[in-house]
Amino acid sequence: MRALWGVNHGLESTSKRMKAGIGVSGPERMVVRLVGRYPGIAAGELANLLRVHPSTLTGLLRRLTSRGLLARKIDSTDARRSLFTLTPKGATVDKLRRGTVEAAVTAALDSLDERDVRVAVAVLDALANKLER
Repeated sequence: MRALWGVNHGLESTSKRMKAGIGVSGPERMVVRLVGRYPGIAAGELANLLRVHPSTLTGLLRRLTSRGLLARKIDSTDARRSLFTLTPKGATVDKLRRGTVEAAVTAALDSLDERDVRVAVAVLDALANKLER
C-alpha cells in the first residue's frame, strides 16, 4: 500500500508541476496524447481507454476544447456521439516530452528488465480491475 500511495502522490505532484509548467495537468495530457494517437476518437472510446465513466471525462473534454487543444465535431453517422481531434495547439502539447508524467514513467521502466515490466503491468492491471468493482 505504501508503494501505491507513493505512486499516487508522485502522480498528483507531477500533475501540478505539469499544469504550472506546460499548461496541462496529467489527466489532461493523457487525453491529449490519446486523441493524438487516435484522431477522431469518440468520447466513449476515450473513457474506455482511460478506464473511467464517460461522465468523468465530460468536464475535462469541455475544458480542453474551450482552451483550444481539442476540436470537437458531431459524428455524421450518430449525432449523439462527439469525435475529437487535436488542434495545432493540442499537437504542440502532444509533442512535449520533458517534464511529463510519461517521461518519468518511461525513465523508470527503462531501468527495469522487460520481464519485470510485464509483471508490474500485470499487477497494476489486476489492482485496477479489483478497484473498479
